Parts: sequence; structure tokens; C-alpha cells
Amino acid sequence: MDVYLDHHATTPCLPEVVDAMLPWFTERFGNAGSRSHRWGYEARTATEHARGQLALGLGCSPKALVLTSGATEADNLAILGVLRANRSRGDHVVTVATEHEAVLATVRAAEREGFRVTVLPVGPDGLLDPDVLVGALTDRTVLASVMWVNNETGVVQPIARLGEICRERGVLFHTDAAQAPCWLPMALADLPVDLASVSAHKLYGPKGIGALYVRRGRPRVDLEPILHGGGQERGLRSGTLPVPLVIGFGEAVARLDRARVPEVARLRDGLLERLKTVGDVHLNGSREHRVAGNLNVRIGGVDVRALMLAVRDVAMSSGSACTSESLTPSHVLRAMGLTPDEAATSVRLGLGLHTTEEAVDHAAEALIAGITTVRGL
Repeated sequence: MDVYLDHHATTPCLPEVVDAMLPWFTERFGNAGSRSHRWGYEARTATEHARGQLALGLGCSPKALVLTSGATEADNLAILGVLRANRSRGDHVVTVATEHEAVLATVRAAEREGFRVTVLPVGPDGLLDPDVLVGALTDRTVLASVMWVNNETGVVQPIARLGEICRERGVLFHTDAAQAPCWLPMALADLPVDLASVSAHKLYGPKGIGALYVRRGRPRVDLEPILHGGGQERGLRSGTLPVPLVIGFGEAVARLDRARVPEVARLRDGLLERLKTVGDVHLNGSREHRVAGNLNVRIGGVDVRALMLAVRDVAMSSGSACTSESLTPSHVLRAMGLTPDEAATSVRLGLGLHTTEEAVDHAAEALIAGITTVRGL
């Protein structure tokens, strides 16, 4: 039995989502930007319906959503777009050491353009202390970017409190929310969040499509596009819309059902307790402030790369899928105070909304056998 426990990296596309997309690859192939004939009109109508589905699921206005190729592009647009558009009022951006590389690499790019960057530390539990954020903001700070749910540890940051701090000081607040929609109720318009990045393939939709939420109203969020062309997406993201993917994104969000979240948390906790029976197994990050599907543990005496070779029928990860080819220890775990050796013995197990008890039982048995084998070597 093969068990997929790498849902942080990607989720399977729901069959209903695939069915919704298929006609738009063939007989309904129009360009949503072409309005002079029925093919284009149909595509435009369908993509706007999908945008409405996204808005309903994310708790915001359809007009607040800019469609992108994924969360990475959305992060780039949020950070570089805000900094470049607001250069006259400030040159400082604040982020966190445990961010995804889509954010960290983007702020490094901004630094090369002359912007000043502050990267804040987290505690051993992976949480950012709001007082640390307060101390980092200056009268030249334009933007703060804090990931909502960490992609490696599942730790949930206090987004509402952090956003309030920024709003009180006139600083725009962005969150990479790619890992949040599956596990947390979404009401972006009710939060002190100015920009938020999401991605379809993290919530049972297709790869290659995402969105950036940009708060509407006053004070206005000024954003400079990073892609230039035909002026689609109200001039903020040029490029022909991938109609099938947009429709799949909307369908995935419309079908997102968090009813099993408590059951997934129970399965996750049971898996942790079974792994602890082999001894010297420790949870990385806050147990209280983490999403139900995440289990990130360090296993004494076990190199995770050896464990993954020993347990071929369980999909798992040693860190972010986007940096999995790197042999360097996880920057997230290092930022939380783990040594390189401790990080090298840590594994990320990501349950999904549809993970079954049978799958978790099989994974537990396979992992325990694999840990015993690797330690015996």
C-alpha cells in the first residue's frame, strides 16, 4: 500500500475539478480577453464565475483578486509591487526567518534594488513574537510579510494581531496564505490583511494558477505590476488567462470541505504517539498553534534521507518541496534553534483532508520499521 503524506508539497486534483476543466481545453477553447464572439464571451463569463467562487471561499470581493500563475508569483507581485509603488514614502520591508523562499528570495531581490530588509527571528515554537515586530517597524517601513501557515512545520502565526500592529502604524501587511485555506476558515476582508497569496494546487486544484488578494478601499494599496503586456487583471498582471486552470481553481475552492479537519487532527496526533514508541521522537514547532494536517518531527539517530530510502511506500519530505534538491538543513528548523544535525533528523509528514485511518496505520507501521532498520545500521 502506497501512502501519500506530502500534502504540503501538493495535493491531488479532485476528479470533479478535472471534469470541470476538461471542456475548456477542447470545444470551449476561447480566449477570455476576446469579446467579439461567443467563444471569448463564454470564456470570460466562466472565468468571472470562477473568480466569484474564489471570492466566496476566501471571504473577499471578486474585484480584490488578481489571478497569477501561483503563490510564488503572487508573493513577488505583493512584495516588489508594493515596494516599487511606494518608494517615495519608504524603503524598508520586514519579514520572518521561517518564510518560504518565494518571500525570502524576493526580499533579497528587493535589497539588490536598494531597499532595506529586516528578517525577524522566531521562538523555538516557530512563532513570531508580536513585540518583535513592533520593535522592527520604523517610519520608513512600507511592508511587512509574514506567512500565515508555515509550509514545513504547520505553525500558524497570529495573523490578526500582526496585521493590527501594522495597520496601527500605517504599514502594509502581506501574508503568504498558500497553506491556510485547507485548514482554516477564510475571511480575508474581515482581517487586517492588505495582501494575501494563495495557490490552487495546495487545495486540491490544478498546478499553475494562484491569486493575490489586494484589499480594496481606503487607504488604497498601491501596487506596481511586475509583468507587462496586454493589461489583463486590471493592469496588475498581464498575460492571457489560462481559462481551464482558472475554472479548476474556482471549482476546487467551491468544493473545499473542512468538515474532516478534527478527524485529521486526531489521526495526526495518533501517528505522533505511535512514532514516540520508538523513543527519542520530538515534535518541531508549537503543538497548539499548528494546522491539523502537519506533523514535523525529529527522530534521534535517524538521517531522514536514509529513512526515506528505507520507507519507499510512504511519501514524506525533509523540508520544503521547493528546496528539496538542496542538501543544506532546513532554514525553517535552523531558525527555530535546531542544530544542523537535529534538522537532518527531522521529517515532515503532511496529512490531507482525505487521508484515511487505514493509510495512517500503514504509514505508522512502515515508519516504525524503517526507523528501527536505519538505527540498526
